Amino acid sequence: MGRLSKRIINKTESKKKRQTMKKNLFKAHLLSFAAFCGLALAFASCANEDVAQGTTGKETENDKNLTTFVAGDETKTRTSMDYNSGNFYWEAGDYIYVKDDDGVLQKSTNAPTQKVASFKYMVPGKFTASSSYKVYYLGKNSSGNSVSISTTQSQTAPDNTAHFGTAGDYGTATANKVTGKNQFAFELEHQPAYLVFQPYTSNTILQSCYLTKVEVSSDNDIAETYTVNATTGALVASAVTNGTKIVLTTKDATSGSSYNNGFPLTNSAASVTTNGAYMVIKPGTHTLRVRYWVKDNATGTEGTITKTYPSTAYASNTYYDMTADLNVRDYDGDHYYMWDAQQQYWYGYEWTKNLASGVGQPTLNDNSSSNYPRNSSDANNRWYNESFLGNGISNPATHTSCKDLPNINEMTWYAKEGDPRWDADELWTTMGHLYKGGMWFKKKSQISGYNSNTAYDGTDWRTNGNNSGSWSVSQTLPSAADANNYFYLPALGDYLSGQLRDVGYIGYYWSSSATPRGLYAYYLAFENGRVRVYGFYRHFGFRAESFQ
Repeated sequence: MGRLSKRIINKTESKKKRQTMKKNLFKAHLLSFAAFCGLALAFASCANEDVAQGTTGKETENDKNLTTFVAGDETKTRTSMDYNSGNFYWEAGDYIYVKDDDGVLQKSTNAPTQKVASFKYMVPGKFTASSSYKVYYLGKNSSGNSVSISTTQSQTAPDNTAHFGTAGDYGTATANKVTGKNQFAFELEHQPAYLVFQPYTSNTILQSCYLTKVEVSSDNDIAETYTVNATTGALVASAVTNGTKIVLTTKDATSGSSYNNGFPLTNSAASVTTNGAYMVIKPGTHTLRVRYWVKDNATGTEGTITKTYPSTAYASNTYYDMTADLNVRDYDGDHYYMWDAQQQYWYGYEWTKNLASGVGQPTLNDNSSSNYPRNSSDANNRWYNESFLGNGISNPATHTSCKDLPNINEMTWYAKEGDPRWDADELWTTMGHLYKGGMWFKKKSQISGYNSNTAYDGTDWRTNGNNSGSWSVSQTLPSAADANNYFYLPALGDYLSGQLRDVGYIGYYWSSSATPRGLYAYYLAFENGRVRVYGFYRHFGFRAESFQ
């Protein structure tokens, strides 16, 4: 079988670039078939087996009880792939199967013991009744008449595809008799599609991290089991458990390996030799979500960087370049405010000014500074809006910080009907540090009944007392097909009396609405397992961010 077709998908840009390379199929020959005397005993011993494993113990080309299958030459190769050439190689433990005259799927009695470009397979069985025969490669974990594209795959070194045989790679062919010769020739063609992940980053925080696994989810099955039909010889597909997700581990557990921690992310441009990772998937039209698992060994933080792709047709015998810029979303430290303040909480003392410890804006949980806003005479106008128009009267924000935020009615729609889903793993940075933890909410265009004038319960919370609500949330991520219907809010914590709290654990977001009773204001908060809307004191340094 030789080359694969190749597709290039640039998933970090809105445009997709595709390049097709000529597909050259691997060729091999079935040389002169042996005489069949003496085979009756072998067939009798295997008559009740799905796959005949018979061997005479004389696995040589001159064994009259076996047929020689010559597979490959210097340009015709098999089961592991060379990225640059698209060629495949036979790997240790690669067996082939051929359906003989009795309809028995015969397994070759030998297999390579190392990576080779060609190999002579010895196969038992009778091959005289037909001018063509079915040939199968069913991977290394085959039960003898089936193969499964696995939901758990593992690669131990960058730019290495030796795991294809255990991941579920398979191929089929029809061997046709060569005119005038006692030979059969066939072209073995791979049936799966292949994803070639090539992450890179210019983020200095991430460049000290490692890629530990790649998780791919789809709107339909990308893992599958295929069984050889005993009558027709066709491969029949059947679904596997959790077939919509495949996880590829990118580590080598061998003691002393260079890849014990995973594949490096030191490259600022795509480099298959640095961290190229390969996944076998079921061909078909899929909408994919790819989560790159990244670990900072210095801190122990491990999480995901997510990329999504539109519906794409992934063809058999084709590999797809999945280059990915892993420059995670960075959230600034400038959007913490007291409610409707004119300036942000740390205006004049920003962390970017590199002020001495305890003087400027704290950037780590539980650290504090005395330079926080204390009263309405604050020289930097960081104090909250103290207006109160009376009980039962709507009191919206008037300053740039909060006036365009969702009002409390809208916040209830996001919290109650926005299908909030906690994500414990998505990575992001803020103020020079790596964190994870946040919530996915449906965009308002996807929330049925969304109304800025009434809350989810049909009343107007801007004028109707000090209402509150609390709801449990899902721990399951949005599906790959629905991912673009949601937006993400990180758990950026808050400031209270100059102390930073709960980053990575809780998200606090102001609304544009004061409560209609007392000097309070409404906010939305979330954490693992729960989301709530509430009216509370205005002096907290919550985030002021627009919602989608």
